Amino acid sequence: MGNNGGMESGDPAALPVPAAERPHRPGLTAVFWAVLFLGTAVANVLVKWMRALRDGEAFPAGATSIEEFSSAFASLGLVALLHAAARRWPLHADTWRRRIGLYVLGGIAWWLLHVSAMVLLRKLAFAVIGQHYTYGDWPAQWFYEFFKDVQTYSLLVVAVHAVAWFGRQRQGEAHLLAPPDDGPPVEPVERPQHFLVRKLGKEFLVATGDVEYAQAAGNYVNLRVRGHDYPLRITMAVLEQRLDPAVFLRPHRSWLIHRGQLRSIEPLDGGEALLHMADGAKVPCSRRQLPLLRQALAGS
Repeated sequence: MGNNGGMESGDPAALPVPAAERPHRPGLTAVFWAVLFLGTAVANVLVKWMRALRDGEAFPAGATSIEEFSSAFASLGLVALLHAAARRWPLHADTWRRRIGLYVLGGIAWWLLHVSAMVLLRKLAFAVIGQHYTYGDWPAQWFYEFFKDVQTYSLLVVAVHAVAWFGRQRQGEAHLLAPPDDGPPVEPVERPQHFLVRKLGKEFLVATGDVEYAQAAGNYVNLRVRGHDYPLRITMAVLEQRLDPAVFLRPHRSWLIHRGQLRSIEPLDGGEALLHMADGAKVPCSRRQLPLLRQALAGS
């Protein structure tokens, strides 16, 4: 592989690479939701304490804290599932009509799972302090939570997709260059040398050769270019046909990589492998594709 080679298939540390960078920064997202839900729980406890203080009533600090934080922790677990669903089934102008029913069912599932997890956490916590917890009468108490949970779920769905939309606008969305209205195309449209990227109202070109790797994400394929992800509305199979097979390799059904960005191959048990990229990312390689990948690399 020339200067980009130096690759030891049995020694992934042959060339040191920086720490892996996750395109969606799940760590920051988890911190945000933890601060939001746990901060809300703290605020609710303080409000109830101040209300009891104002009315001259006793304040059961332990029971109140358990009730608020159990709801917060149950929501934290579910919001991770919501993020996964939003990435798998994103709502766009051309998809929301056929997917909105899925999110409606998701609201019912959120309610049932949230209440079940919340009650279980409360029973466990109260048992630890030597008390017994009773949630309330069915169905009144459950449907009381239903309206609150559906409202919370709806706001979270809007928030998650709004953040995803803003992220796409900030990072930019890529498009294949269309043939011009008049005259011959500047470059072959079927195998473009550039992608047209729209970012915060501006347009610029990204060279195909600058794409380090690509990952399928629902209706999109995320193109990784110099630390940024540019969603391209295309299937992975079509993108593979558009890119030069001498430059881009398909190690996995959901991934394409630029061979010049590959630094090492780490074999795994079962015949699969992890591909260590120049930016520190780890790309999976399937057992079926690994021999083909090595054959392609050997041919270079």
